[in-house]
Amino acid sequence: MRNRQLFAVLAAVTVTLSACGINSIPTAEENAKAKWADVQSQYQRRADLIPNLVNTVRAAANQERTVLREVTEARASATRITVSGDQLTDPEAVARYAAAQNQLTLTLQRLQEAYPELQSNANFRDLQSQLEGTENRIAVARRDYNAAVQAYNTEIRTFPGVVGARVIYGSQPMAPFQAEEAAQRAPTVDFGNQQ
Repeated sequence: MRNRQLFAVLAAVTVTLSACGINSIPTAEENAKAKWADVQSQYQRRADLIPNLVNTVRAAANQERTVLREVTEARASATRITVSGDQLTDPEAVARYAAAQNQLTLTLQRLQEAYPELQSNANFRDLQSQLEGTENRIAVARRDYNAAVQAYNTEIRTFPGVVGARVIYGSQPMAPFQAEEAAQRAPTVDFGNQQ
């Protein structure tokens, strides 16, 4: 009879302890911590990715700007030099005209060679897509973290988990992610004349 009473007491203690969050509280706490790590990971991804993307786009845009400036300058130079019918007997005038036209031809050839690589519009679209995707990842990570915090905080504040939270763990509620006041304004991406 004594064994049955001991078994009944152990069973009651086991049920009571399992019902008071002995396993669910640490599980919920670790889940919330893992979700916070995901938030930090997404912020780190943004911090690593965005400056590199911006520099890539800026470099491509600068390269294209250089090529297009050279074409414009060569065209302007070629149109400034003219040879009239009276100057056809002057070999130097004809040579200057030919040199200006050849310079324009060479510049246009460089433009044609570089054309497949001239992608600043595509690079800007890719950057915009990456920015949007990055911000979406961050939003999802923050939402998941807040859901995990809500589950943890609910577990430690409701019966029977509140018993285990206070008696066994001394658990405190976790803070959800909250945006700062400055987050109400959209960030700006600057492609100014920084070198």
